[in-house]
Amino acid sequence: MNQDNAHELTPFMIDLTFEEARRRTEVVAALGPDWDPVAALQGEGEAYALLYSGLDAEQQRTYDMLVAAGVLPGEGPGRAAAH
Repeated sequence: MNQDNAHELTPFMIDLTFEEARRRTEVVAALGPDWDPVAALQGEGEAYALLYSGLDAEQQRTYDMLVAAGVLPGEGPGRAAAH
């Protein structure tokens, strides 16, 4: 780019707020009228519990270490990892 032509540039800005709202509307429409968000969250919780169930002692220590380090989410609300 030629520095001498910098004053001739036209700024280009776009607001994606409308597009994000449209995208979210399409996602909810694609889920359909039978989608139950509460049931979906309960299913996720059950799947998470099943995933980490039945660990042997060494696996449980590793799991606990990863939770303490914030790599895996713990049992608290939100279940989001710290990193």
